[in-house]
Amino acid sequence: MPATVVVGTQWGDEGKGKFTDLVAKEMHLVVRYQGGHNAGHTIVVDGEHFALQLVPSGILYDHIVPVIGNGVVVDPRVLLAELDMLDRKGVDTSRLRISGNAHLILPYHQEIDKVTERRLGKNKIGTTKRGIGPAYADKASRVGLRVQDLLDPKIFREKLEVVLKEKNAILAKVYNQLPLDPAGIAEEYLDVCRPRLESMIGDTVGLVHDALDAGQHVLLEGAQATFLDLDHGTYPYVTSSNPVAGGACVGAGIGPRYIDRVIGIAKAYVTRVGAGPFPTELHDETGDLLVDRGGEFGTNTGRRRRTGWFDAVMLRHAVRLNSLSEVALTKLDVLDTLDTVKVCVAYELEGERYRHLPYHQSVMHHVTPVYEELPGWKRDLSSATERTHLPKPALAYIAFLEEQIGVPIRLVGVGPGREQFLHFAA
Repeated sequence: MPATVVVGTQWGDEGKGKFTDLVAKEMHLVVRYQGGHNAGHTIVVDGEHFALQLVPSGILYDHIVPVIGNGVVVDPRVLLAELDMLDRKGVDTSRLRISGNAHLILPYHQEIDKVTERRLGKNKIGTTKRGIGPAYADKASRVGLRVQDLLDPKIFREKLEVVLKEKNAILAKVYNQLPLDPAGIAEEYLDVCRPRLESMIGDTVGLVHDALDAGQHVLLEGAQATFLDLDHGTYPYVTSSNPVAGGACVGAGIGPRYIDRVIGIAKAYVTRVGAGPFPTELHDETGDLLVDRGGEFGTNTGRRRRTGWFDAVMLRHAVRLNSLSEVALTKLDVLDTLDTVKVCVAYELEGERYRHLPYHQSVMHHVTPVYEELPGWKRDLSSATERTHLPKPALAYIAFLEEQIGVPIRLVGVGPGREQFLHFAA
């Protein structure tokens, strides 16, 4: 049975959790394939909020096996806190499976993340300081500790001693920080975390392939989004992994022939957190309105998000990079009160017009957006459940976006609730 990928198409915070949860109804496995607990998403079920960071969205369905794949970096302390939260809300977390090949985030990763960002000053990237980047750097440098190392305390301690000797030297000599104690770290990870996670750790590649061979549906869930991708995003203001659909193959351990559906999640406007270029960013009352109506504050960090008009140039590029088969459009209701809405259809710089994303970063930082302006609908969409419930200007807006990006919009979100969406296919 072919697999489905859900991927963010902008700078994150598009509402992937809600639509992953929605699509997950049809699935048997939901696999998180990259990122760490720097990615948060909120699902609202019967008025109750579930703020998830590491656990795949499918955890809320009893029939689904949620999987943390090999491409994820895991802070076991954060994971256990999240499992405790779900347990308190009556969710069965015993079904979770964690790849033994996923890499661990350790306290020194977070310390290095904090002091590095502080030292960059005005040139800081805007990381969440959760240790994600340093953990991926250690993975690439082949000095990382993996989840499976928790199952062999002797190996864990030996690896930790070796790597911490170097990390403490960097923290002390470069950043004037106190050294970290390997015995204390080992005690917390091996004596506190390991006993609770041990039964969940295993061969998730085999698990995924067994499901596919049995004809079961598998959903591959990305964190962050296309333009935070390490290779294809607005570098260096990116994450340290590959959220694009191609990253799903590496992060879950399957080949591309298994994937036949790629759903791109896009907001009806655009947001981003932290530094980096943002051609359609709004610095006016409309931008403030989008923040207020859209609740645009980070699930994990609480940081206010930057807001701007929908950028079709970005989406065209996301369609290419991810081979999107369709788009799910979120937060259309946030635009309900506007007299007019704008869509960026191209960029301009020094007389040259760009319909596709400029490859050179310096160009991206200086372009001016070219807008098409459409009428607003001035009507509350939050109760719409069918295409016919949408007013003509809202239908025209969606049709215009489809025309601009070249793929169909199949689902439309009109509120934060689990059931606040409608199927849009004609």
